[in-house]
Amino acid sequence: MMEKLELNKPEYFYNRELSWLKFNLRVLKEATVEDRPLLERLKFIAITASNLDEFFMVRVAGLWSSYDNGIEKRDASGLSVKEQLDAISESAHEQVRTMYKYLQALVTEMDGVGLHFRQMDELSEEGRNWVEEYYRELVYPVLTPMAIDASRPFPFLANKTLNLAVELVNNEGEHSMGLVQVPSVLNRIIEVPTDDRRTFVFLEDIIAAHCDDLFNGCTILDLVPFRIIRDSDLDVEEDDIDDLLQEVEKSLRKRKRGAPVRLELFKTNNTRIKKFLEENLDVTDMEVYEVNGALDPTCFFKFTSLPGMWPWLYEPFVPQRPLELPDDSDLFEAISKKDILLHHPYESFDPVVKLVNDAADDPKVLAIKQTLYRVSGNSPIVAALARAAENGKQVTVLVELKARFDEENNIIWARKLEQAGCHVIYGLVGLKTHAKIILIVRKEANGIKRYLHLGTGNYNDNTAKLYTDLGLMTSNDQFGSDASAFFNLLSGYSEPPVWNKLVMAPLGLREKIYALIDNEIAMARDGKGGHIIAKMNSLIDQPVIQKLYEASANGVQIELIVRGICGLKTGIEGISDNITVRSIVGRQLEHSRIFWFANGGNEQLYLSSADWMPRNLNDRVELFFPVETEEHIKRIKGILDLYLRDNVGAHMMQSNGAYRRVRNKAEVVSAQSTLYEMAQLAATADKIPMEARLQPMYSRR
Repeated sequence: MMEKLELNKPEYFYNRELSWLKFNLRVLKEATVEDRPLLERLKFIAITASNLDEFFMVRVAGLWSSYDNGIEKRDASGLSVKEQLDAISESAHEQVRTMYKYLQALVTEMDGVGLHFRQMDELSEEGRNWVEEYYRELVYPVLTPMAIDASRPFPFLANKTLNLAVELVNNEGEHSMGLVQVPSVLNRIIEVPTDDRRTFVFLEDIIAAHCDDLFNGCTILDLVPFRIIRDSDLDVEEDDIDDLLQEVEKSLRKRKRGAPVRLELFKTNNTRIKKFLEENLDVTDMEVYEVNGALDPTCFFKFTSLPGMWPWLYEPFVPQRPLELPDDSDLFEAISKKDILLHHPYESFDPVVKLVNDAADDPKVLAIKQTLYRVSGNSPIVAALARAAENGKQVTVLVELKARFDEENNIIWARKLEQAGCHVIYGLVGLKTHAKIILIVRKEANGIKRYLHLGTGNYNDNTAKLYTDLGLMTSNDQFGSDASAFFNLLSGYSEPPVWNKLVMAPLGLREKIYALIDNEIAMARDGKGGHIIAKMNSLIDQPVIQKLYEASANGVQIELIVRGICGLKTGIEGISDNITVRSIVGRQLEHSRIFWFANGGNEQLYLSSADWMPRNLNDRVELFFPVETEEHIKRIKGILDLYLRDNVGAHMMQSNGAYRRVRNKAEVVSAQSTLYEMAQLAATADKIPMEARLQPMYSRR
């Protein structure tokens, strides 16, 4: 019997926020992979910048709120709130400097292939004349110069807006400040059509060149672009409200006026402008980020999608016909014969859309029930649900109003569905509903039959082309019974059922995870070789990490594939010697949650909507479901094996917390490229043996 281990020492855990910054650094470093197309590398700069914005709007803002309210609680790694803010500031400043270093290198490389970014004074006479006309016709009419003085106070500047701070002196020699907002309704990067070279200028540079016109009668001493990031987390008190939708709408209005948490400005020696902005925006030095380049690199998302950019991009990634649906057969008939596994984006998301579409028009379908967390802007699934209600079917839709940064979109969909006659519910008080499930009730010759789709990702036909996710279609009676009980729990006052197959958070998922890990510990102690492979987005839940440490200390081999945040430390002697952590960062965003347990040779495999984070296990409605078909278990195990052998997009956590890119010159294995090639082969072949589908492939990057 092993003596009890002390597993809650602060030195056994990484801080969540600093771990996230390490993840974002891995994303940023994808911009330096030389054999990736030029503009694909530029996209990673934009992704990094977008990630940082959201990180500050939510996570850093939350820490500042805790600090301002005198909350002294330390995190699992032992850091106080102030220590976390200091460490974040140091790490984030370094990351921003690195980002702009990489961006400058890419701009230089773009210049070498004929994509030229120019300052106004570098344009030809023809180019300047074109810009002059563009400014007069399109830009000038929407500009509003704002003077700041005793009678005109500093205006409110909305979150993420780009502005120019202007230092002025009038004819009487009096100094003052002014502001000009760069209009977000206009394109940020403008192509100047002058000759056979492609030349681009930034909108703020055009405005800066014409500021004399905007502040007529004044001399401009200096001008500095800047941008503000504000606290954008929702604050919804659900315990004492009558209408959640109205409360979320009210909170969304407050979000636009959140406190500043980051000030970005173009690097300047002008201390007067810097001090003016710091004082009026109430930010400290640690919240100021001076950059030597164009502010807000998220503008490069649109740039890479301009016409004629294809030579510097990947060939379009086309999702293939699913392996298990070789034709446009009757989906209900196909699902009734056997469970169907879908792997996106390698396989098309169309069957999921088709399932809801077919159900909407099928006279045998009596009811459709579905959860919606994030959907696309013009969602075919929402349209099908609305049509189903109009066709007289019972349609129940749980729309999660608190899906971060999708709240407004989801309010629009909720109202549209209600108008069509759907029964729209907003979930349980105090919990976000993050589970992904469709239940279709159909009247057939032998009675009522239930058809399900369960997934690891959102019902979003756009992100399904970018995110890796798995989905299971089944008509298994036990799954169907659980699904009915699940929706009754959400829509009514039903007591939690005794589940057949599904496991639900927060009512039992944590305990199920513990039980599965404990089982592997027992197997290891009995000499049956405990082994766990778990793939997820984030691992930060302290009790789960402690349970993994306990398993490792008892000889269980644990292979973790964690894309983002990971609070677990590897390489702790006697504690985590048997744990490896790798992160896959590549062209697709790794989003699937897969959990495999050796179980002494009688392997168990589960898929889930939940990561191993406190919010998923304690504060969200999640589903965790078994994959029981032998063929599917073998297929998913083969996918996991590919991830574990990847040496293109994989980064391994070192014992010091740093991540090192995996390299193996003998055999280049890219899990993402291989999976796409396998999907292409499966879509073109009549039948490919399972063994052939899972053979390792020497894949291009």
